[in-house]
Amino acid sequence: MILVNWSAVGLGLVVGIAVSTVFFIGLSVGIRYALRTQNPIKLISLSAIVRIAVLLGVAWFVAEQGGLWAALGYAVAFFIVRLIATNVASVASTDTPAGGAR
Repeated sequence: MILVNWSAVGLGLVVGIAVSTVFFIGLSVGIRYALRTQNPIKLISLSAIVRIAVLLGVAWFVAEQGGLWAALGYAVAFFIVRLIATNVASVASTDTPAGGAR
């Protein structure tokens, strides 16, 4: 029987939800600003590098502190927040016409 360390899983979930939420908010803000600039690739690339580095750095820290179960909770939290973010984005994109058309 596999023994699950639920406190470590909970730690990973809580930290993962917080960091993943910031990750996707940063993605949204970065895309909005990038689309208003002349060279969006630089801004999108910089935003992606920073967001991914923070996400993986915190994941490493969580795995070091809580072990495998905390890392698993962190990963599950990321995919839960990703599912919510993509659903919110798809609903928001259907409500707003492209290019401000009416």
